[in-house]
Amino acid sequence: MKTKGNTILITGGGSGIGAALAQRWHDAGNSVIVAGRRIEALEAACAGRQNMHAMTLDVESASGVADFAARLLDAHPGLNVLVNNAGIMRFEPLDTKRDLGDAEAIITTNLLGPIRLTDALVDHLVATADAAIVNVTSGLAFVPLVVTPTYNATKAAMHSYTIALRTALEGRVEVIELAPPAVQTELTPGQSQREGYQPLDSFADEVLGLFGQSPTPGEVLVEGVKFLRNAEREGRFDETLGQLNAFAKATREG
Repeated sequence: MKTKGNTILITGGGSGIGAALAQRWHDAGNSVIVAGRRIEALEAACAGRQNMHAMTLDVESASGVADFAARLLDAHPGLNVLVNNAGIMRFEPLDTKRDLGDAEAIITTNLLGPIRLTDALVDHLVATADAAIVNVTSGLAFVPLVVTPTYNATKAAMHSYTIALRTALEGRVEVIELAPPAVQTELTPGQSQREGYQPLDSFADEVLGLFGQSPTPGEVLVEGVKFLRNAEREGRFDETLGQLNAFAKATREG
């Protein structure tokens, strides 16, 4: 993927990983559009930066995604990079009957949202030079956190979907997976202060360095996520599953 001269759309760009990457890509010489539900957060992410734009998007609505894509391409016909970053993570007990509203919302946002938006933009991207799609998954796609089962499942599904998409678009659109570790953001309450999680600035800097490689890796993996990504292939899945969940419980409980 080119490091500058792109027009990049980042969903979930008003906070956390999305905002940090959007600002760094902008500062590296790209035009960036951040999209999400909260216009105030999006505008705050853009503050003081020319060629950084905010657009509202509700990925839970199929018709809303289609309308957004039309508005996006009308305003930014040079779009050549899509970053599917928007996502939600919620804790869910599996050992008792529960309301499945959270599970359904996670699937809609984390899985259906990227599928819908990619579908809405794929014809444009195929016809555009230097096009790329970046799907943000998670280290939890490879080793699950027991208290966030649906989140893990959607990220594992997006990992598989990305492999299929990369193969289908080979030679026409570059398809990249970015799998973060636990990062200090507000993805879950209090997460931005948890010790042992990678600081957001450190993560974003490391990611930009990896995107600067030529060619860009098909999987962009910071050092902190490799113990999850490689657990199964290195024959330590069960051990890593136990370590991950014990560590996460200890950080949540303080």
